[in-house]
Amino acid sequence: MPADRQRGFTLIEVLVALAVLTIALSAVMRTLSQSIDLTADLRDRNIALWVAQNRLAEHQIRNDWPAQDTTDGTSEMAGREWRWREQVAGTPEPALRRIEIEVRAAHGDQVLAHLVGFLPRPATAL
Repeated sequence: MPADRQRGFTLIEVLVALAVLTIALSAVMRTLSQSIDLTADLRDRNIALWVAQNRLAEHQIRNDWPAQDTTDGTSEMAGREWRWREQVAGTPEPALRRIEIEVRAAHGDQVLAHLVGFLPRPATAL
């Protein structure tokens, strides 16, 4: 080999390396994007569950004996508005009411949280 010949990468080798790097970086970006979407979804589901738990806790604190009916309403939590629906039903045990709470984002149709709880008949409602 002649001594004055320089060693280095050919244009083809550089293009192949760039193509491999591009594919790898696009996979990393896709994974990062999915991770961000999953984190946002989990945050929304967690806050929606807190809204449902708050609704049940309000009934317990007020010592309610709600009528067997369906009620809709909204609550604000974490700077956002949430829609909830409560369905109160009787149980085989006359001293218990079953309350089912579903929570959705204010502008969404997907149920983000679903909670079922039981309310005992207050001593004053006997």
